[in-house]
Amino acid sequence: MARPKIPRKSTAVDMTAMCDVAFLLLSFFILTTKFKPSEAIEVTTPSSVASKVAPEKDVLLVTITKSGKVYLGMDNADRRRDVLNTLNVTKQLGLSDADLESIAKLEFFGVPVGNLKQQALMPKEQQTDRVLPGIPIDTTNNQMIDWMRAAATVYAGQPMNLLVKGDNDASFPSFKNVMTSFKKNELFKFQMVTNPESVPQGTALWNANLAGIKPEE
Repeated sequence: MARPKIPRKSTAVDMTAMCDVAFLLLSFFILTTKFKPSEAIEVTTPSSVASKVAPEKDVLLVTITKSGKVYLGMDNADRRRDVLNTLNVTKQLGLSDADLESIAKLEFFGVPVGNLKQQALMPKEQQTDRVLPGIPIDTTNNQMIDWMRAAATVYAGQPMNLLVKGDNDASFPSFKNVMTSFKKNELFKFQMVTNPESVPQGTALWNANLAGIKPEE
């Protein structure tokens, strides 16, 4: 006797609901994602195993880009204005009070001192290391010496955290000329901004961390 033939069931799966969910999630992430704005000064700092956090107050930040351009920033607006005023007097820049107020609002300085007024007039989106030439640090015209002299005068007797944020591929002469501006003004204490990484296992620092021994500052 012949066996009854069982009809085959279709194996097709309705994907409509899953596609709808996928497109909804895709739309959600596209509409809610905020891209990180590009930095005004692009620097890739070298890595180090240092665990010390960089200070955030009373900071003078000297930034050195890959191409050797140098920029100076200060977090304290009052000190920034005082440094500019000192530079205006010593270098006889001829800036008015209105000019100084306008320049003091800049987040960082990145032009020869004679062009500070022009930088203050530039749109903020154009004030990047791709447009600004940087502070001259040539051996024949190292204006960082003047900036550091003015800063040392203004910060005399007050806390000042001098930081250097240099690109990993910046040339040695750029660092050397910045260091010269520090030495000329007897600024021997500064900190390097680096990208922290984990301590390699088996090293003396790794063993010290395991033993709970704090590194000397």
